[in-house]
Amino acid sequence: MVVTIARQFGSGGRAIGKALAEDLKIPFYDKELINLAAKESGISPEFFEKYDEKASNSLLYSLSLGASATINNEYGIGPQLPVNDKLFLIQNDVIKKVSAEPCVIVGRCADYVLADRKDCVKLFIYADIAKRIKYAVDIHKLKKDKAESYIRKVDKTRANYYNYYTDRKWGDPNNYNLCINSGELGISRCAELIEFYLRQRGMI
Repeated sequence: MVVTIARQFGSGGRAIGKALAEDLKIPFYDKELINLAAKESGISPEFFEKYDEKASNSLLYSLSLGASATINNEYGIGPQLPVNDKLFLIQNDVIKKVSAEPCVIVGRCADYVLADRKDCVKLFIYADIAKRIKYAVDIHKLKKDKAESYIRKVDKTRANYYNYYTDRKWGDPNNYNLCINSGELGISRCAELIEFYLRQRGMI
């Protein structure tokens, strides 16, 4: 059983995923995937961090972001492929490896990467903008007058990444098993709701 979580910025999706993983006593992967992908490929974690969940449209786009044109080709990826695309494929390989055991994975198109898995539960966490602003200010320590613009920028980046690397639309309810408004329940109750859902499906 693998739980994948796509989330709007400020919805608490990461915190919900972590709480769920702790309750179920299974591994949790978010930024941890960066370190694993870096170790797997020999590429520095800082390089992965720079292009994490960012889509590319062309090689020129990647180069304009300052990416190196040469990356380890042990994955059989041609040198003409944009750097972002190479990193995406490497990270996909890591997602498939860690999902061999029960776990919770946040973001990075994991729901799409594991689409053929019948035991993959796909979640989308969202909340209204006012509550996301409050969460961003309280938890992420953003300035209140800058929070909304930052939230919308991150959401746009995540949507572009997901839409670019899949044949789906980020946030479309049809792509997920369960969509949860975290602003109505809070972190712990969202985790409890997900656990209830998993029990109803006989997955835990």
